[in-house]
Amino acid sequence: MALQLGDIAPDFEADTTVGRIRFHEWLGDSWGVLFSHPKDYTPVCTTELGYMARIKGEFDRRGVKVIGLSVDSVQDHAGWSRDIEETQGAKVNFPMIGDPDMRIANLYGMIHPKAADRFTVRSVFVVDPNRKIRLTIAYPASTGRNFDEILRVVDSLQLTDRQKLATPVNWRPGEDAIIVPSVPDEEARKLFPQGWKAVKPYLRYVRQART
Repeated sequence: MALQLGDIAPDFEADTTVGRIRFHEWLGDSWGVLFSHPKDYTPVCTTELGYMARIKGEFDRRGVKVIGLSVDSVQDHAGWSRDIEETQGAKVNFPMIGDPDMRIANLYGMIHPKAADRFTVRSVFVVDPNRKIRLTIAYPASTGRNFDEILRVVDSLQLTDRQKLATPVNWRPGEDAIIVPSVPDEEARKLFPQGWKAVKPYLRYVRQART
């Protein structure tokens, strides 16, 4: 069965470009983003890893550790990293897991046989400090991911964990958020003394909810 939201992210031990790690231990008290790319030395993956390297500081600022995976070896990752730095202008600054036996890829359901039976699709898993999976996305091999969107979702999840808020369509940090329906008005007055705008009884906007 495919991993679902709320499941505990499976633990594993693996060789990476920064040495051998145990996933849960490596996460520590942090959030995590585990993402797979289909193959080293391929064009779309090269652009993705270069962009992730450039914005990794944004994940760091949010207390999120980033780790990549493909079914290539750690040695291949090391050689490819030089190409990424040369072509994308950024040095890969996060671990990449070597998974040539597809053990971890299969553990996380990153192999979609009807798309490709030997390579991972572009899977993304966001994991919270309790090891729970909070987001899953699967992109086709031909489409590069939008890592800014993954940052946006992390901001939304972290806001929801701190306050009883949800975020509307296309929300960005600093924009209005929504009081969750399970919070009655009486409780909401205590939680949000600044007040809110009620468009409908179930649609209550709070201004300037920031991450």
